[in-house]
Amino acid sequence: MSDLIVNRKEGLYCVPGDFYIDPWRPVSRAVITHAHSDHARIGNEHYLTAAAGVGVMKSRLGDISIEGLEYGEQRVHNGVTISLHPAGHVLGSAQVRMEYKGEVWVASGDYKVEADGTCAPFESVACHTFITESTFGLPIYRWQAQQSIFNDINQWWRNNAAQGRTSVLLSYSFGKAQRILHGLDASIGSIICHGAVEPLNHAYREAGIRLPATKMVSDVGDKNELRQAIVIAPPSASNSPWIKRFGDFSDAFASGWMQLRGARRRRGVDRGFVLSDHADWPGLMQAINATGASRIIVTHGSIPVMVRYLQQQGLQASGFDTEYGDEDETSATAVTTATTALAEPSTSKEGDHA
Repeated sequence: MSDLIVNRKEGLYCVPGDFYIDPWRPVSRAVITHAHSDHARIGNEHYLTAAAGVGVMKSRLGDISIEGLEYGEQRVHNGVTISLHPAGHVLGSAQVRMEYKGEVWVASGDYKVEADGTCAPFESVACHTFITESTFGLPIYRWQAQQSIFNDINQWWRNNAAQGRTSVLLSYSFGKAQRILHGLDASIGSIICHGAVEPLNHAYREAGIRLPATKMVSDVGDKNELRQAIVIAPPSASNSPWIKRFGDFSDAFASGWMQLRGARRRRGVDRGFVLSDHADWPGLMQAINATGASRIIVTHGSIPVMVRYLQQQGLQASGFDTEYGDEDETSATAVTTATTALAEPSTSKEGDHA
């Protein structure tokens, strides 16, 4: 049987089903894994996504024709049985399972395997062919348990508050910001969110996700309150006129790229917290092995490294070139530098001290 999914100029195309997965050019029917802008783009005639993500999709794309499918619910389209399963990436993120004439393919979108309380946890889905991301597909990337990172963030905030300095934590508005909010100790002080973050907080609360109380900076009249506060803002706010209102502040950036030497320096921030909504190297391998798939197709990220490693493990592995980006990206140079320093995947210990 010919491949169920092929790579076209519009995106990943399900041939018998006549639909696209996360297309990067407008199409008639799009199945969307999650609402990050590199996977969910405007202009498609009809969208299908996980029911949990419909609110965020509408908040980001506006008035669109969209249908929500509950996790595990099946839909048959042109003989292809489609179901969506949690990817653990952000609210409403999903893997797309497709079955046709006994052949099962799963397109993962973006995913992480550590549950975080702000979205449905990752679910392993058995398949014959697994399409995986590889954003952090190098063995140097090995995350600490997230509670350890949250403890560090809260202690940094607590120390700044004791010195009367505002804590400004830069993180991506959708997903990362809400995950950080979920882990904050609200007893330390007020939590202020940038205007790009607060509408997404509302979408998360509407979906039943617990977040601490937040406010906009315009709601704060007392400068002493600001000095005890933590501010959650997108990276674009760094060095902007908006951020200067906080006067004496300490800034930090939360991203998986903070594990790379020099990434914090390039960002020009006081602290870097290694926190990513993507799977690290062990997480990627865990997810791939759990599918039982004999064929792996690697997309956006460190494609050559992962393909080579998987082939060495006896799997049929290849890559798809896509136009997906990375909402966590600090610089392409950082990834290139890490790739040139790569040791053998089975023996590397670089991630332990990077």
